[in-house]
Amino acid sequence: MSLPKNALMPCSDESRNNPILVSACLAGVCCRYDGGATPHPVIMRLAHEGLALPVCPEVLGGLPVPREPVELRGGRALTRAGTDCTGALHAGAHKALALGRDRGCLRAVLKSRSPSCGAGRVYDGTFSGRLVSGDGFFAALLKAQGFAVQSEEEL
Repeated sequence: MSLPKNALMPCSDESRNNPILVSACLAGVCCRYDGGATPHPVIMRLAHEGLALPVCPEVLGGLPVPREPVELRGGRALTRAGTDCTGALHAGAHKALALGRDRGCLRAVLKSRSPSCGAGRVYDGTFSGRLVSGDGFFAALLKAQGFAVQSEEEL
């Protein structure tokens, strides 16, 4: 379910009561696997104005920064060496969902292609850069709970 572009613009005080759940890396938080961030100007502005709630499900699930890259394969979240991070991604997704619910979030803008936040397309699990249709753990959970979810690439 995509949001119209103007859905990200605040139109009333109600926007503060229902912030947009966003991937923390898009808000400039250095929480990516490589220790960096991928700041997006619209998300940065919304977070600064208190209209977005930044979360990183992978960090909430206990993964360190930096960390080995993780891709999805056969319903599991694995590093290239085969370390299974499924439990951490699952736990982090549920913690991030709880934070979003506590703040009244109904929609999300998430980092594309992430094993947690990817919405619509994720890496195929071979660490070759190939993308396949699918959602990361957090994006799938949000969609199943009725959230409107889109990637930053759709802004």
